[in-house]
Amino acid sequence: MQISVRVAAARDLAVLQELFLASRRQTYTWMAGDAFRLADLEQQTRGETILVAEDARGAIAGFVSIWDADHFIHHLYVDRGHHRMGVGRALLAALPGWPLQKYSLKCLCRNHGATAFYRACGFAETERGVGEDGDYIVFESGSGAGPGS
Repeated sequence: MQISVRVAAARDLAVLQELFLASRRQTYTWMAGDAFRLADLEQQTRGETILVAEDARGAIAGFVSIWDADHFIHHLYVDRGHHRMGVGRALLAALPGWPLQKYSLKCLCRNHGATAFYRACGFAETERGVGEDGDYIVFESGSGAGPGS
């Protein structure tokens, strides 16, 4: 599957909001679905860089948001219809400085698909903690490891 990654534009907002909302409702089944809202994307990514992945037809297949100052991956979501097609790996490979620049992220322990994905991409667990949404793992990418290396 051909995937291209670019910086998000204002015209992407509605699609990204829908993807963010649907993905969280599908993934976080242990949380109340009405806890998630369309406006969450703008609130949670304010000041972050957002990269979008498009499939060969130009449809948005996923996105990643990063807090540049700390090289922190805040969100990475892939449209369910594009799972297991390399979209997540393409988004990681498009991160500035990847793979030499280390990136970190927090992932809820109950999100088994995501924890397996990050481990498969060469991320290592650096710590664990408990937040308002439950237990989480902090992952860090390894120098020279993962997709695109």
